[in-house]
Amino acid sequence: MMKHFSLRSFVLGALLLSPVVLFTGCEAQKGPAEKAGESIDKAGQNVKDAVDPPGPGEKAGRELDKATGNKP
Repeated sequence: MMKHFSLRSFVLGALLLSPVVLFTGCEAQKGPAEKAGESIDKAGQNVKDAVDPPGPGEKAGRELDKATGNKP
């Protein structure tokens, strides 16, 4: 009886942890579509900055976002 309970616990634990293991490394690699989207976003931001230059506060905020890895 104890062996059966142990096997059941192991299987249940494996089923519960499998999504965690599967999705832990998903964000590490960027695909070509994501890279292209980021390039388009940068180009749009550059055009906006050429028309309406950012002030010192906005520049500082962007640098802080880059340093912390946050996306605006």
